[in-house]
Amino acid sequence: GRRTQLLKGLPATSTVEENSAAGVSVYNFTVTVSPLASGVAVLPTIVHSNPLAEAFDIESKGGLEFRVTTTGKPVLDYETMPKRFDLQIFVEDTTGRTDLNVLTIQVTDKNEHPVFRGNVAIQTVTIYVLERTPPGHIYQVDAADPENAKLEYSLLPATVPFSITKSGAIFSTKEFDYEKDPHCYFLNITVTDPDGLSSTETVNINIININDERPYFTTKQRIYRIPEEQSPGTIVANITAKDPDDEDFPSRLFYSIQSSDTHFSINPATGVLQVTGRIDRDVLPLRLHPNISLIVRVEDGLSSGHASEMEITVIVDDINDNPPECNPSDFRKEVNENTTPGIFLVDLRNYCKDMDVDPSNNQFSFTGLSGFGSNNFALESTVSGRLVMTGTIDLDNPTSPGVEVYTLTVRVQDTAHPNYSSKYPFYISFDNIIYIYIRIKPVNEFSPVFRNLSYVFSVSEITKVGSSIGRVHAIDKDWPPNVITYSIVAGAGNRDYTNLFWISPTKGDVRILARLDYETTQKHIFTVQASDHETSTTASVTVNVLEVNDEEPVCSPNFFSLQIPVDLAVGTNINGFRIECQDRDSDPRSFRYLVNEGNENSHFIFSPSAGSNTSHLILASRFDYESGLDTNWIYSLHVHITDDNLVSARDKPTHLIKTGTVTLSIRVIPNPTTTTTTTPGFTVVTRRENLYSPSAWYVPLAITVGGLLLLGLLGYLGLLLLTRLRARGPPERRAARAPLYWQLWIFTQSLRKNKNNLRCTMTKINTVFDGEARDPVTGRMYEFNTQSGARRWKKGNEPLQPVLAMQVMPSATENRGQGVDRAEAPSKKEPSEKKKELTVATKPAAKPQQ
Repeated sequence: GRRTQLLKGLPATSTVEENSAAGVSVYNFTVTVSPLASGVAVLPTIVHSNPLAEAFDIESKGGLEFRVTTTGKPVLDYETMPKRFDLQIFVEDTTGRTDLNVLTIQVTDKNEHPVFRGNVAIQTVTIYVLERTPPGHIYQVDAADPENAKLEYSLLPATVPFSITKSGAIFSTKEFDYEKDPHCYFLNITVTDPDGLSSTETVNINIININDERPYFTTKQRIYRIPEEQSPGTIVANITAKDPDDEDFPSRLFYSIQSSDTHFSINPATGVLQVTGRIDRDVLPLRLHPNISLIVRVEDGLSSGHASEMEITVIVDDINDNPPECNPSDFRKEVNENTTPGIFLVDLRNYCKDMDVDPSNNQFSFTGLSGFGSNNFALESTVSGRLVMTGTIDLDNPTSPGVEVYTLTVRVQDTAHPNYSSKYPFYISFDNIIYIYIRIKPVNEFSPVFRNLSYVFSVSEITKVGSSIGRVHAIDKDWPPNVITYSIVAGAGNRDYTNLFWISPTKGDVRILARLDYETTQKHIFTVQASDHETSTTASVTVNVLEVNDEEPVCSPNFFSLQIPVDLAVGTNINGFRIECQDRDSDPRSFRYLVNEGNENSHFIFSPSAGSNTSHLILASRFDYESGLDTNWIYSLHVHITDDNLVSARDKPTHLIKTGTVTLSIRVIPNPTTTTTTTPGFTVVTRRENLYSPSAWYVPLAITVGGLLLLGLLGYLGLLLLTRLRARGPPERRAARAPLYWQLWIFTQSLRKNKNNLRCTMTKINTVFDGEARDPVTGRMYEFNTQSGARRWKKGNEPLQPVLAMQVMPSATENRGQGVDRAEAPSKKEPSEKKKELTVATKPAAKPQQ
């Protein structure tokens, strides 16, 4: 159907809240049908959803009002599902008009309760705390908000000796005494979002009894210093401790480091602290925090003994173990020619650094500026590393070396005495070389200029799409010449096409992108631009569309069927038929009408034949079937309508001519005669059809070969039969047997007798012969039925009969002696050259004589 605006209120955008139940209304709209429509043939339907989902449906509110609702399959979730759905809604009214529009639905967020994560979410967590344990962190509760809002934690009852931070960390607020305090605490942990929605879980805390006497450290020193990059196994400290319970006996203490540190380890039996991993002061985290804190623990039993802990700090000192490094180690800079001396190029210090932390170890200098043309450049100082230009370079100067790229090198060295052996055992020299490539850039001093301020091209409206219609050209005086790029900046489109023309960016060749139509627009004006990527200039281009006869005449009707009597008077407008033609680019007087095909004997013409957009079908000459001049009863006329009537004969060979076509089917009806109803009789009709065509040379060949094969087979069978009869008969009777030809003659006579006794069943069909005409070949009168086309010869004194009886005869020679009158009906020549012969006869009242 035709696309019209039927969906009122669409396209549109609506919102729906997440977790909405099924049946929630999302958006209301109405359907507007055309005045000729009786209603809606196809109700509004969601034909496509992006992304694919069945979360929405359309319900009727009554009449032509509808609403989009949620289905609940699935339930919308802002956090896990798409937040936007594009629904394509289709509708069709009873006249075939359709509409398709998009409803965009955005899912909005709804605040939901916070959710606990980890063990707290699936079970009641039990925490065990040893008595005498100092107050501190005992457990971390983890929860999340579906909307990623910031959560706050709280704890009840408020009288318990525990607290919880805003981040969910549970702390004990006192040192527990197993003998005096409760052995178990039940904490209700509540997490709340900014809107007040909360969730609560329970945490159990059990106090574990321990031995009250703990060992203590005898080592008083807490701070130790070591240089970085010490070898593994280097001793840092010797930690000692005693157990009061073992005052009079040697203590069996066990030492361990509680903090997660990979740099140091402690002997569990002796307490000797030593280096186990590489300690690099120049990398994180030691670069920012060179102090390593260790929690050393001493226990009087591996499983359930008394224990004490002590924190010690190891300070790592920096050494000069890193050479200066530059990244990148090469630089590429561009400087315009004729630049004033003193311009700053690059500050090398911004790209070089020494990884050593201590300022006395990370100082370096820049020396040794060298390279071809280095006399035009200089370093401000060895410390700053700022490279400046000291000379003027003009590429156009004949005395200039003509070098566009200068290669310079600078050496970077450490200021302090290096101590690289600890990190680089095979150290020889770590002088870094920086490469600097300076390109002298030509200056763009001239803008491109078009050779013409405006261009005019004339183009035929039938020019093929993609054809070149002209070229624009611009020049640039800069050296080396800049690359000029052409583009269309304005005016190259119309209502139907954004761009009717295209220009080659490099050659300026203008081509058409869509078919031009003089009848719509006769002139196109647009602006082209030539740019060297820095400056640009424009020019105007005018395209004049030249009119060409490219529209065909369109006539109505373009096909029609007519029936005319055979005796229609010459000059008659056949059935009042006329055709009317139109041509968008031709004058109504430019039409010529010509019957191109099917007008045998030129019976039909159009009047006027030229000079008008309307013409009538006229009978030009009478039909002559009696003399055999006319044989066709159905004419298929192909009428050509050309638009060259106003074109002179001299211009016709070069003028574009368009032709329209009209097809007419004309059936000639013989003159009907007076109909007299008589008693139905028998009619024998024999229809012969010759399908042979002169081009089918293989038909007689196949018949001849088949006949020869059949005669050979019959002869072979006769020989076998004769041999068998002679073998079976008595010897004395063989001589008395009649000759073979006599037997064959007797057999043939018996077949003829049986053949004359054949009878065919007759089927009577009451057919009214309501017309008569004269055969133009024989001159005899025949009767015919105007509906079925059945014909028969008319006897001299026999009235018109309304009955036709069909009888299929064995052959044309089997009715001899039966008193049947026969003659061939007028033949009709077919396009396939089939020849038909019609034989009609009436059945006699007397029995045929043999």
